Amino acid sequence: MKKLFSLVCALLLTLGIHAESTAKYDKLYDNLPFKMEKVTRPSFPANEVNLKDFGAVGDGSSLCTESFAKAIAALEKQGGGKLVVPQGVWYTGPIVLKSNINLHLMKGAVILFSPDLSLYSLVNTSFEGLDTRRCQSPISGQNLENVAITGVGVIDGNGEYWRPVKRDKVTDAQWNVFLKRGGVLKNPKLWYPSAGALKGESLSDMNVPKGNLSDEEWNEIKLFLRPVMISLVNCKNVWLNGVIFQNSPAWNIHPMLCQNVLIEDVLVRNPAFAQNGDGLDLESCKNALIVNSTFDVGDDGICIKSGKDADGRRRGVPCENVLVNGCTVFKGHGGFVVGSEMSGGVKNIYVSDCQFLGTDVGLRFKSTRGRGGVVENIYINNISMFDIVTDAITFDLYYGGKSAVEVLEDGDESKHQQTPEYKVDETTPCFQNIDINHVVCRGARRAAYFNGLPEMPVKNVHIKDIDIVNAEHGIVINNTEGVSLENAKVVAKGHTLDAKNSKAVSVNGKTYKKIDAKGITLDF
Repeated sequence: MKKLFSLVCALLLTLGIHAESTAKYDKLYDNLPFKMEKVTRPSFPANEVNLKDFGAVGDGSSLCTESFAKAIAALEKQGGGKLVVPQGVWYTGPIVLKSNINLHLMKGAVILFSPDLSLYSLVNTSFEGLDTRRCQSPISGQNLENVAITGVGVIDGNGEYWRPVKRDKVTDAQWNVFLKRGGVLKNPKLWYPSAGALKGESLSDMNVPKGNLSDEEWNEIKLFLRPVMISLVNCKNVWLNGVIFQNSPAWNIHPMLCQNVLIEDVLVRNPAFAQNGDGLDLESCKNALIVNSTFDVGDDGICIKSGKDADGRRRGVPCENVLVNGCTVFKGHGGFVVGSEMSGGVKNIYVSDCQFLGTDVGLRFKSTRGRGGVVENIYINNISMFDIVTDAITFDLYYGGKSAVEVLEDGDESKHQQTPEYKVDETTPCFQNIDINHVVCRGARRAAYFNGLPEMPVKNVHIKDIDIVNAEHGIVINNTEGVSLENAKVVAKGHTLDAKNSKAVSVNGKTYKKIDAKGITLDF
């Protein structure tokens, strides 16, 4: 038996199988309210190459694009393995990953992407849930199996050369730095890095160009077509571990249509002023585990998506079977977010033991008419929040592309309540069957906000054991059905609960069968 064991161990080492498993996460699957396969790390052959051996110079100025391509090609020829990026600043254009490749950053390794627009080809892709064209992502992979980015180094997208900037989100000194770069102003408070970028905005609806553009027009607005930094599409067995991902041109990490995704112990950073600077957007993926990771970004922190409007419904692939555990979100428009691109559906999500510190919203659910799709079977447990700018919990079916802070500043909430009831069809979004347990929050503008559509109320949301103190306002409920609050403690300066146009609202054991437009106002 000892001989057999030794032979097996030797074989595993030869094949490069990881001795370390994901068994430490097994407890996360205990008593899950839905069935899902356990997420595992991919395995890689034991082959290893060093980036320096392919002519790369880590001096921060020598372009290493060709060296990355050669190193990956050499590994691919060997059947895969580990591409070691040693200490240094490796300045490069886009990196295209292949199957069975582990891009591994050693301590002190920085991969810094060049802002040279000519290095980034225009590619057919999906952005914000719509089929479109964008610039090639700094790191990309498509139709791969077994792909990883690991280590302790930094990947920097040099995003400040791509993004527009709003004057009121930066300091005087920062604003002057952007102005000195040139670019153009749309108005005194909005800077674009080029006239082409501004023209792209004028041709677009929420960042995606409309109409049939000529090749000449696409190239003219190329700087507007900011890519996500990490784009992994239709990949199986994805592993991100230990690395700092920062300063992305648009979204930071974007796995789409992937299966068996493990994201652990990463730090995702963007400036608070970064336009569309999401941390993680998990789109139409199945079986994913996001653990022990930290996000400090310019838009939503951890976001679940599945395509937008007709394009998303045509794809028809939900984001499902996702566990999020032990994560921290600092700045961001939302801590944990579903939507607004959820047209393919979202289901079977479990979020636990997370903390949101200074986000605009804590738990953020958003969509709007036109999306379609069903969001259901979402379970949230043990969430701690502090210093939330707007709502600890939000369900808003009138999302219009603005952050919750911008909605308040523009007075949009009152406008929403004046819209008529529409006919329910495939374009009507639905949020239902959501359990939220044991939320503690100190400091928020408002404890919770439910704002469903009159034709499709937010349904069956059960909130138990919440403790929200130092809030300016309590809980506001509009157009809901079957919302229950059990063992709820809300300490607010205003009314604890205001409800209108809702059915079967249960508060600490007392059920209000129907609440008309005049509503009810009460204290717990």
